[in-house]
Amino acid sequence: MRRPAVRDVPLTVVVVLALMAGGYFLFRESGGDDPFDRYCSEVQDRRAEIGLARGDGETTGLLRALPAFEALADKAPDDIKDEWEVVVARVSELRDALSAAEVDPAAYDPDRPPEGVDAARLKAIETAAVRLGSAETAAALTGVEQQARDVCKTPLSL
Repeated sequence: MRRPAVRDVPLTVVVVLALMAGGYFLFRESGGDDPFDRYCSEVQDRRAEIGLARGDGETTGLLRALPAFEALADKAPDDIKDEWEVVVARVSELRDALSAAEVDPAAYDPDRPPEGVDAARLKAIETAAVRLGSAETAAALTGVEQQARDVCKTPLSL
């Protein structure tokens, strides 16, 4: 094995610097990517959207806020993912049932359902509404709101 010559030093320095720079960018991208920071940033970005949707009434507001809920669910840290999955699933079920029945959510009255909607579709709407109003969904909504207040210091305005 030969001893390194002086002419080999610049190449060694370049290789070491390249490895250090690559490592810096690799670890900066993965190590500094705090899931709570990403989530809290999304909470802050979506807060007004959710607040405006709430003004539409409870059910209609939840339907209008669904895109914001989906975005928050995508960024949610592991400790709140299950709750977001429940919220998104339940609101989506109602949206899908109303859409399948071709019913305007703002005009729907369960006591006076629109004419021409068959019994199976009305039952699907009722089932989705009951599931959305369930204790499990209420607990999930409370959980995501509490997480936003405690961790992000920002209310979701649900």
